[in-house]
Amino acid sequence: MVPWRISTTGVSIALRVTPRGGRDDFDGIEQLSDGRSVLKVRVRAVADGGEANRAVLALLAKSLGVPKASVTLLSGATSRLKQIAVEGDPARLAEALRQLASAKSTGMRN
Repeated sequence: MVPWRISTTGVSIALRVTPRGGRDDFDGIEQLSDGRSVLKVRVRAVADGGEANRAVLALLAKSLGVPKASVTLLSGATSRLKQIAVEGDPARLAEALRQLASAKSTGMRN
């Protein structure tokens, strides 16, 4: 099960973010204890004043090859679990996400 859903205008992605993670990178797909899948993301930025959120949006835009304006935080502004919308060609975005997620995938975590 992948942590993104394709729509007519792009994709919606479920993320689990680790602020102050030492680097800006993706850590594969993780299945949460409730069965949902999330794309794990770590950023160097701290979770203060929206810095980590801005870093996540910038990392996604750069990694998916879309303008920053195409990446929007839908929910989870103050949570580690976030929902992000990315506008663009759905097929291309889904393929790019598959490549990012295939780098590393992990098992279930509580």
